[in-house]
Amino acid sequence: MNTPPVLLLPGMMLDRRMYASQLTALGGAQVVVGDLSRGESVADLATQVLADAPPRFALVGLSMGGIVALEVWRRARERVTHLALLDTTPHADKPQRRELRMEQIAKVETGRLRDVLIESMKPLYLARKNRGNRRLLQSIVDQAVGLGADVFRRQSLALRDRPDSVATLPTIDCPALVLCGREDELCPVEWHVAMAHAMPRADLAVIAECGHLSTMEEPGAVTAALKRLLRRKP
Repeated sequence: MNTPPVLLLPGMMLDRRMYASQLTALGGAQVVVGDLSRGESVADLATQVLADAPPRFALVGLSMGGIVALEVWRRARERVTHLALLDTTPHADKPQRRELRMEQIAKVETGRLRDVLIESMKPLYLARKNRGNRRLLQSIVDQAVGLGADVFRRQSLALRDRPDSVATLPTIDCPALVLCGREDELCPVEWHVAMAHAMPRADLAVIAECGHLSTMEEPGAVTAALKRLLRRKP
């Protein structure tokens, strides 16, 4: 069976490096990474992703990438052969989270991007065993700093104002994967269980000793799950 092209959507303030292992391991398929740095709304980002995407593709999104993937599905479900939602949420932002985003934007605009990253990264993004992993931490910081303060602002606004996608989940009738780290503090396991139950053809995978950045923390387990998904018939 021919593997469809695979489109990977990164998380907030991350780039193609977060999918380094998957880009190498998903042999036999055209694999591309979408650009989520240019829009101030999820709708804008989905429009740009679709403009750059192959005619039909398997879609993978982690965190913010998963939120945009749900909007891509709403706009062009006929183009999506398979869908993987990793460490993400179908919910709109809560009021306290919206307030926090504006506080973070204000800090970043005074040159404190690195401080904001470090304040949230260790306690929220990574599993306990990975919080002292300097190589992993440095990669996350490097990706974010490379994208810069303007992208932080745009992505924060897009996430702040995103639509609720819970009602979209039952419409996702292609082969699907819902995956998360068991120690994901941002998007907990129970959210992923509910998502998988709501989607007609979804498999659920929960990875032990893994936090929010599953593609970087446990790349082998994520790649294996994606390969299983891609073998399923649309």
